[in-house]
Amino acid sequence: MEFFYFLLFGALSAVVAALELSKNNKDRIHTSSVFNDFKNNYLLIYSLMMAGDWLQGPYVYYLYSQYGFSKGDIGQLFIAGFGSSMLFGTVVGSLADKQGRKRACITYCITYILSCFTKHFPDYKVLLLGRILGGIATSLLFSAFESWLVAEHNKRGFEQQWLSLTFSKAIFLGNGLVAIVAGLLGNLLVDTLGFGPVAPFDAAACFLAIGMAIILASWGENYGDSSENKNLLTQFRGAAVAIASADEKIALLGAIQSLFEGSMYTFVFLWTPALSPNDEEIPHGFIFATFMLASMLGSSLASRLMAASSPKVESYMQIVFVVSAASLLLPIVTTLFIAPSNVKGGSMSLSGYTQLIGFCIFEACVGIFWPSIMKMRSQYIPEEARSTIMNFFRIPLNIFVCVVLYNVDAFPITIMFGMCSIFLSVAAALQRRLMVIADGPKSKPEEWTTHERDTEAEPLND
Repeated sequence: MEFFYFLLFGALSAVVAALELSKNNKDRIHTSSVFNDFKNNYLLIYSLMMAGDWLQGPYVYYLYSQYGFSKGDIGQLFIAGFGSSMLFGTVVGSLADKQGRKRACITYCITYILSCFTKHFPDYKVLLLGRILGGIATSLLFSAFESWLVAEHNKRGFEQQWLSLTFSKAIFLGNGLVAIVAGLLGNLLVDTLGFGPVAPFDAAACFLAIGMAIILASWGENYGDSSENKNLLTQFRGAAVAIASADEKIALLGAIQSLFEGSMYTFVFLWTPALSPNDEEIPHGFIFATFMLASMLGSSLASRLMAASSPKVESYMQIVFVVSAASLLLPIVTTLFIAPSNVKGGSMSLSGYTQLIGFCIFEACVGIFWPSIMKMRSQYIPEEARSTIMNFFRIPLNIFVCVVLYNVDAFPITIMFGMCSIFLSVAAALQRRLMVIADGPKSKPEEWTTHERDTEAEPLND
């Protein structure tokens, strides 16, 4: 492995360590011991849930290819996962608000464990079922846990600022440290111990089972709106009203999230061919770990930013989106100004090294994005249908990713990166608009309240 990779990884490690060790009282949020117990319980469970997710990611494509499926068949399996998340996500989100977020989190564990179990069968239909279950689980992972946390945090009367501390730590651990350790554990199971590509999925199921046991033992239940006179369709309609007309901040937040996450998931499919256009030999696992370290750096910066009274999250996120848009322009810039290599194989080219640094900057922006968007969602999304609305946000995201997956070979890679950069620039403009109206009334939108009153008399139909 070339010295450059170690140098980049070491530099990022040093910066992350320096940021964490240099925090002073001004950078820290002072909390109570009761809150710390609550926070640590959530962080433990969230880390176990993310370990179950990260262990699977690097080996899904590899497992399918080992079973002998073609690139087209594998693409269809991936589309099935995103399509499932799009079709069923909003329904399961509504059920989480109505039937309970704790139940939804347990459902996530069971659904994802079943999805892991299907990986033992080299049958296309069984694997397709596993992808559908995985899509449902993904919707729950990115809505039910956060919804439970926000509701429970408020129910226990903790200070609102403390919520941002939990968000930043969850991303630092779950999307950073846990991802790195999961990648190393997967490599140990598959390559070092020779257990085969199914082993990471079995390990993931074990982590999910442990997390589910802790949830059952330590979490209480909370709801969005469990009114008996509200059926699922009524709640679904109410969430749509909140997004479409009740509060511009909610619609802006949904658009910003879809644009950024759509670009992020597209980047996941593009970084490998961007760094090795001529089949250069690159250490995928080590580069993935470097990306996760960059994400940890971003979440560490986010914790400092959110602990300060200024700048506000609505303000600094504009800069984050602009920087992320610029970082994804690098593949285009290098194509224009650096002569491409025509040598097949070998080590990474100068263009690849330059892009790798840019991609690490993008991953740092991802690390800032997650806790920041969580904080804004906690401020602007109505508690009555939090999970439902959050899964509404994922509908355009999943459509976008499915379209990209279906047409990934139809456009040059530079066009795809340019499209992502444009989307991130639009996200920056929308973030500017959100900042302008952020100082408006923060109470529940009048249209949402009116809609609730109008629908309370509706008969129960489900």
